[in-house]
Amino acid sequence: MKLWGGRFESGPSEVFERFSASLDFDRRLLDADIRGSQAFARALERARILTAEEREKIVAAFDEIRADAARPDFFEGASDEDVHTLVIRKLKERAGAVADKIHTGRSRNEQVSLDMRMWLREECGDLQTLLCGVMGRLLGLAQKNAGAVVPGYTHLRRAQAVLWAHYLLSYFEMFVRDWERFEAARRHANVLPLGSGALAGSGFPFDREALAKDLGFEEISRNSMDVAGDRDFALDFLYACTVTMIHLSRLAEDWILYSSEEFGWLELGDGVTSGSSLMPQKKNPDSLELIRGKSGRVMGCLTSLLVTMKGLPMTYNRDMQEDKVPLFEAADEVSGSLVMMATVMDSATLNPAAPAAAAAESWVVATDLAEALARAGTPFHQAHQIVGRFVLESVRQGKKPGDWTAEEMQRFAPEFTADLVALLDPKEGIKSREIPGGTGYLAVASALARAREVLGKLSV
Repeated sequence: MKLWGGRFESGPSEVFERFSASLDFDRRLLDADIRGSQAFARALERARILTAEEREKIVAAFDEIRADAARPDFFEGASDEDVHTLVIRKLKERAGAVADKIHTGRSRNEQVSLDMRMWLREECGDLQTLLCGVMGRLLGLAQKNAGAVVPGYTHLRRAQAVLWAHYLLSYFEMFVRDWERFEAARRHANVLPLGSGALAGSGFPFDREALAKDLGFEEISRNSMDVAGDRDFALDFLYACTVTMIHLSRLAEDWILYSSEEFGWLELGDGVTSGSSLMPQKKNPDSLELIRGKSGRVMGCLTSLLVTMKGLPMTYNRDMQEDKVPLFEAADEVSGSLVMMATVMDSATLNPAAPAAAAAESWVVATDLAEALARAGTPFHQAHQIVGRFVLESVRQGKKPGDWTAEEMQRFAPEFTADLVALLDPKEGIKSREIPGGTGYLAVASALARAREVLGKLSV
């Protein structure tokens, strides 16, 4: 069955039909297609194109199709061009000749856009729920080891001491922004295209506002040509997916490092690691490596659609059929990666002694000393030079911060008063960073409380 054909003397070639078919991937739009068509049937009744009895017959037939679709063999043997053609064929099998009226004043262009928008706004909600699950686990891990001290890094070199909770909250903030990006993508998708026709607007007086309300759309599109060629909402979704995967990949990279023998901070559970077929001792962080690897696939999905859309003339072009594969793939990969990361978090155990020792033996306290000198009146540039020479002398002598006494520090530089020896303990320097957003103990406790409030609002 075709939704077109009168203009043609012969049908499409077998090669073209096979090349252009999309049922194998757009079938997942079936439920959206049915719900959209049911709402359109009600709009046709309001426009006096369908009688109440005809509308009731069509809506009931669509309900039967939805129920049938739950069977595993529903698509078996189907040779339809796409899911929209399949649904219309099955409607005609159940409702008879009245099914021919369902496409009155409706283009497949707007039908495809409608289905994708309905599917995407629900997918955004699902991914937001999974993000909240990851964020909740971050807060749980932060609370469990609230006082643990770890080195913070720049250039992958030990830089300054921070609280483990502060580190975890940095990813919490990333995922909050990801949640907001999906919310924006959902909002951009939540615009009703029905009533736009193929590009010029429908020739029938449909109540578009009523259609939008029926389908839960927040607004109607304002220009029929724009909405016919619009895939910005899909690009917004793919961008949100890409940034989320970047954040997951960075977290995965951190934890791959922190769970290695060289760091020894984290222990990952057996359920999220694997062994080697040759080396009996191996416990590999494959789950995290796969998250890191899948980020590349999702970035490719965004790039794919960007390149597809970049040179298309107004309005609809068949190239846009290629939007669905990257859209579905990205959604699946992000969903799977969020579930996997949550499972990794459930299995991970922090060994706080290891990062504390790394902080204590390194010179993450250097900035604390320089700032203390500056607070005491030494110009910061001079303070920076003094502490730099102090670190250099320590390296030459093979001394760690804790090896110095107050007397030795004062002999090295008279600017070092006796009280500054306390800052050789990384925990002490942390206490000076109580500025909002800092890693001070009180600042982090306040940030954790705020994060719980934020998560509570996002999870509603």
